[in-house]
Amino acid sequence: MMILKIIKWTFLAVVGLVFLLVVVVFIGSKAPLDDDYTHTREVESLRLYTGQPMASSATGIVRIAANGYQFRARVAGFESVPAADKPAVILLHGFPVSSAMWLRLIGPLVESGYRVVAFDQRGYSPGARPTELRDYRIDELSSDVVAVADALGVETFHLIGHDWGAAVGWSTVMQYPQRIESWTALSIAHPMAFSEALANDPDQQSRSGYFALFVTPWLPEALFSFNNFQMLGAAYTGMLDEQKSEYVRLFSEPGALTAALNWYRAMTIRHQGAEQSSPEVSIPTLFMWGNDDPTAGRLAVDMQKQYMTGPYQKVELDAGHWLLTDQPRAVVRAVIDHLGTHTQ
Repeated sequence: MMILKIIKWTFLAVVGLVFLLVVVVFIGSKAPLDDDYTHTREVESLRLYTGQPMASSATGIVRIAANGYQFRARVAGFESVPAADKPAVILLHGFPVSSAMWLRLIGPLVESGYRVVAFDQRGYSPGARPTELRDYRIDELSSDVVAVADALGVETFHLIGHDWGAAVGWSTVMQYPQRIESWTALSIAHPMAFSEALANDPDQQSRSGYFALFVTPWLPEALFSFNNFQMLGAAYTGMLDEQKSEYVRLFSEPGALTAALNWYRAMTIRHQGAEQSSPEVSIPTLFMWGNDDPTAGRLAVDMQKQYMTGPYQKVELDAGHWLLTDQPRAVVRAVIDHLGTHTQ
């Protein structure tokens, strides 16, 4: 009898501690949230931009209406004359950042004669934050890229993406090849190569183990926002103060983290265009990868060459996942050279 009582009270004690821990995490994750939606109100005050000439080539933050949403975007190089003759570049960010991740690249691109659009993608822009999981399928995210280009009157463009932005970019290149002049992927390899590595490579399986946490309801949001976003802030080591401030301000709003994490949760939803899109990439492609990236292993990087039917260049850097933070000069130089070689 005594043993049963000990087991019973031990079990109750464990349950009580777990419950207390959940309560602490819940309260600690809710406290730093911005219930006033300061970031949303700031975005709503931005001017709606349609690609018309700007007074100067300085970077401006605007709203772009596309695909039934309004996207917060950084635009540059759209000065009066002759903006329409300049080649365009669209930049796609990943998780957990925004268009601010491209601050080190936007200026050099403008100086090299390009029009640049870096928009906060679906879920990250307050005006483009649907609640249905199916709205975060990769084909929906790719359609946003083309819709933004259409809204600005851009017929063809160079495309650059990092992390999840690279995943969206690969999809866009395969679905809309006629719209892309060149493609630059940072960190994340071709989806077929990545999927094969994820299925068969223990190293990539280990690196992608965090997927299981990110697709879990509620828990990753609570952990990221707990203790004034301490865990989220750890991912921003070495980044510019302007970038860190923007990221925390964005994710401080209720629902913002959930929308960003829904990209992971929607991975299992098969999109309608999957069967029609060829995995082969004929668009001139530059791939940049950091050999110290904790999330992306070498096998997928090496295997993706089989899908490249057009010009293909791989640049391996002594860097981690955040290439523009670790090796900004090398990234900028390689991108400018690639775009210059493949601009029509």
